[in-house]
Amino acid sequence: MKKLALIGLFFLSAIARGEGLVIEITEGRDDAMPMAVVPFHVEGASPPEDMGRIIAANLERSGLFNPLPPEDMLSRPWPGEEIAWRDFRVLGSEYLLTGKVTELADDRFEVRYQLHDVQGQRRLLGETYRPPARQLRDVAHAISDRVFEHLTGIEGAFSTRILYVTHDRNAQRPYQLQYADADGHRARTILRSNEPIMSPSWSPDGRKVAYVSFEGDGRPKIFVHELATSERRVVSSHRGINGAPSWSPDGRRLALTLSRDGQPEIYTLDLGSGELTRRTNHWSIDTEPRWLPDGNSLIFTSSRSGGPQIYRLNLADGSVRRLTFEGSYNARPDITPDGRHLVFVHRDGGGFRIGVKDLERDTFNVVTETDLDESPSVAPNGTMVIYGTRHEGAGVLEAVSIDGRVRMHLPAKEGEVREPAWSPFL
Repeated sequence: MKKLALIGLFFLSAIARGEGLVIEITEGRDDAMPMAVVPFHVEGASPPEDMGRIIAANLERSGLFNPLPPEDMLSRPWPGEEIAWRDFRVLGSEYLLTGKVTELADDRFEVRYQLHDVQGQRRLLGETYRPPARQLRDVAHAISDRVFEHLTGIEGAFSTRILYVTHDRNAQRPYQLQYADADGHRARTILRSNEPIMSPSWSPDGRKVAYVSFEGDGRPKIFVHELATSERRVVSSHRGINGAPSWSPDGRRLALTLSRDGQPEIYTLDLGSGELTRRTNHWSIDTEPRWLPDGNSLIFTSSRSGGPQIYRLNLADGSVRRLTFEGSYNARPDITPDGRHLVFVHRDGGGFRIGVKDLERDTFNVVTETDLDESPSVAPNGTMVIYGTRHEGAGVLEAVSIDGRVRMHLPAKEGEVREPAWSPFL
């Protein structure tokens, strides 16, 4: 692979740990399910992570659960045989999660948990993990996923990650490409640059990311970056615009926007062969492609109707169909994994907000209340949307449930944050 000599760019031989994001729940559901996550019992040395606290915070952030504060608990049982069911029924808890962390040799811990139905007085789940200390947070996320799926029937997304761009004008290299756990912890910086970084997106296996960088000569180029090795390569550096890379579901192609032939058009790039295929040919601006889950179609933004609207492109025959008709501005589309809900930036009055269209029922709903929303990205289980917006003059991330009933605020601890991309299941 050709090495790039680039001015103003700093590569990390190992991924650097950053400050991460702060997550504040600003609005929850009134009908959230009451449950108790008992603080985990500890045997031996205290673990570096508070397992019960992480699990309770994960479930609360989903908006579907309302964990009981530990200080309100009348008892803190482990194991299940010690449960005084009345202690939790009287407090209205429908489910109860208990656990224990035991120190083992070689910096390892044994983590056991049990999920119980309070009304039925029966155990629903019970598992044991033996991770090294550094993976305790991963185990807490995995337990959260298991509990969430068992109680809702929806695969949990707590073990996923969020990719985003930060900008700190006081830093030596102000632009950073980072990712963090879905709860904002364990931020990792994978790229620092003097020049803007835009449009990051995950490969379907979560091992690579693609993004636009203006490094070197100040012209936009599309890179593919392997996270484990920090190796990367330029895959598109044509004259004009090189933008909006989006991975195909099989990870073999990128959809992207190029203006190499004049107007911005949609192309697909075979990453193995380098073959480039032009997919649209119109006098208007065609941009922001995203793959549909079937891998046979793209959605994209086009001005062909006079203003930005979202269209669907069938790759087999090249046919194009308009999908949005609500208002004069709809752009930056994303799609839920089941292909049912179209998520996009919608101009609502004078502001730009996140809209959700149910393609099966042909219904539309604005799910945010901020005014400068951008770059929506859907969680891999289709329940939440993360997006960029402005708060008190700074760029921040926020998240909203697909029905608009749960909202969260995710500011960076330092600088501004923008351009989020939710990872696939990992």
